Amino acid sequence: MKSVFLLFLMLIGPAGAQAADERIYRCGNEYTNTVSDAQSKNCKLISGSNVTVIQAVKPPPAKASTPGQRADTADQRAKDSDARLILEAELKKADAKQAELQKEYNSGEPERTGPETRNNQKYIDRVAELKAAMGRNEADIAGIKRELSRLPAQPGSSSSASSGK
Repeated sequence: MKSVFLLFLMLIGPAGAQAADERIYRCGNEYTNTVSDAQSKNCKLISGSNVTVIQAVKPPPAKASTPGQRADTADQRAKDSDARLILEAELKKADAKQAELQKEYNSGEPERTGPETRNNQKYIDRVAELKAAMGRNEADIAGIKRELSRLPAQPGSSSSASSGK
């Protein structure tokens, strides 16, 4: 039994020694077990640990597209159509709000409410708020019209953005 064990150690001994003598070097993000490469690249010896290196899979190259280039697909046209409908609805809401604000503003002389009859400053503050709200709403309308003008024109339809509202 002892002789079999010694024979076993003699056969495995050189292989075990080889595995222990195999050194792994780290060169930045690369690993090597070639001593000449490690010396030429000033690599560091890694000792006492196993190293598992998994090769990264490169993602496929993205389609080269230039800024501003649009995909001319039915899906893109549907998205543009939906965007146009949403913007036109927002424009109608903003126009209705502007008409309501102008009616309330009454050319700078809105009707006084109960507390404003005794306190003139409240009236002045409300007039200023109405004027500021009209300015903000007008800027909103201009922005919506700008966005509508950026969308491609729909064939066979008239655009409310070009009507000059």
